[in-house]
Amino acid sequence: MSPALSRAPRGLAALGSAALLATAMTGCGSVKSIAGDSGSAPITLGTVNSTEVLDPAGAYDLGSWLILENTFQGLLRFPAGGTVPQPDAAQSCEFTGTDAMTYHCTMRTGLTFSNGHPLTAKDVAFSMDRMKAIKDPNGPSSLFDTVKSVEATSDTEVVFHLSQPDAVLPDKLAGGAGVIVDHQVFPADRELSNDKLVGSGPYAVSSIEETTDGGAKSIGRITLTANGKYKGDQQLKNHKFAVRFFTDPGQLKSALDSGTVDLTDNSLDPAAAAQLLSDQRTGKDGLKVTTADSGDTRFMVFNTKDATTGQQAVRQAVAQLLDRQAIARDVYQHTAEPLYSVVPAGITGHNTAFYDRYGQPDLAKAKAILAAAKIQTPVKFNLTWSRARAKDAEAEAIKRQLEAGGLFQVTVNQVTDWEAFKKSWTDGSFQAFTIGWSADYPDADDFVVPLVVDGGVFHNGFDDPQISQKLVPDTLKQADRSAAGSTFGTIQNTLATEVPILPLFQNTAFYAARPNITGVASTVDSTGYFRFAAIGRD
Repeated sequence: MSPALSRAPRGLAALGSAALLATAMTGCGSVKSIAGDSGSAPITLGTVNSTEVLDPAGAYDLGSWLILENTFQGLLRFPAGGTVPQPDAAQSCEFTGTDAMTYHCTMRTGLTFSNGHPLTAKDVAFSMDRMKAIKDPNGPSSLFDTVKSVEATSDTEVVFHLSQPDAVLPDKLAGGAGVIVDHQVFPADRELSNDKLVGSGPYAVSSIEETTDGGAKSIGRITLTANGKYKGDQQLKNHKFAVRFFTDPGQLKSALDSGTVDLTDNSLDPAAAAQLLSDQRTGKDGLKVTTADSGDTRFMVFNTKDATTGQQAVRQAVAQLLDRQAIARDVYQHTAEPLYSVVPAGITGHNTAFYDRYGQPDLAKAKAILAAAKIQTPVKFNLTWSRARAKDAEAEAIKRQLEAGGLFQVTVNQVTDWEAFKKSWTDGSFQAFTIGWSADYPDADDFVVPLVVDGGVFHNGFDDPQISQKLVPDTLKQADRSAAGSTFGTIQNTLATEVPILPLFQNTAFYAARPNITGVASTVDSTGYFRFAAIGRD
């Protein structure tokens, strides 16, 4: 999905879904109501993962997918607590051969969109063809580059023909990129305005409030109501749900304290989250906290073409010195877990390759690595960052750790403009930089292919032909994803040796809710999908 700080494109393809987490900020200027809404007060979720585009062909960030995954259906969806896609609008789906080149789905009958139009296999084919034709550079179409054609052979049968094996196609179809749109409403060649969206999910959009700040528009609040024509498996615990977008974590925490919002997602800063955890552990009355594994990860990326960070021994010495435990404990105050591989814990195939190779931080071993490569110390390089939950404390902690033994001299720089930051890493202007990654789907593939194949979304110049031309293609032939685990293990071990990127930590999924809000624990999981239907109010 997107480089993450905020999953602003969910990976990096537009972030891909690896989503770079780039949080778009919501301004606090004038508010325009697009559609009306009335009735009882909705349960309101607050987030800083703002968004501007909701059309599935152009939506590729955390904020938009949060809405799409609750207002549209896909052929498949991830059930709460599960990482294997299950049927949603489909009755069944399967690869028809042993080569993962043809994917067939049988649709459920009697499905309709919220406007009453029937949902058939024709809409499935139209949705895919439309996304690929529009090919929004900020959208998720690149996830489906392996899809050669989609054929609706009847109202209930649809077949995906692939140009090469892609065993993770079901995972991609189960996310926000795979939602089904109404061919009678959505134009085939352009995106639809936010106020015209029609889906078949458990909720329908009833109102959108836009904010303007210095002429720039973004969404300030979206209110959803239960879709009476929904025929999926989710049982709604509420009939009205709203999402309010904030400019910063401090505003969000104040809104939670005052009752303006009922719950928050992973948007609180580490200090506020740590205090809430402490209050709950000590039995203090107040907000309820729910935590779980998360697929949101953070890395240090090295420019492998640079004269300094291009030297493998330099990268290995950094890996030998980095104290992830201290960063998770002291900088992120236990709201993150140390990460010892590019594939995070909770994802099938995860191992601890970096810990297995480097163990605990060790100055003597790092010194020996540099000496063996005849590299003079201190090694000087620049470390750049743009956005981080802990702000500059993260980069400064890394700097202190690397400089403590005299082996490195690190200059920390911040590029506050997100677009300038992306351009500079794409151009190869940085020697090293820190960035978050939020996957589009919970499979090891989405932590490997977007990040380390042919330079990856970070354009760091790295490519290992054994990984990109042999091991990765082998995994994409494995429709049984557990069977690909050993190959992903080999890939992770190789990356721990070559260190093109250095895993730092994975965030803990952290939700805070007011005492009368129920159901949060039943939907928070490593997939990153938050199911509004599970949330109730006592």
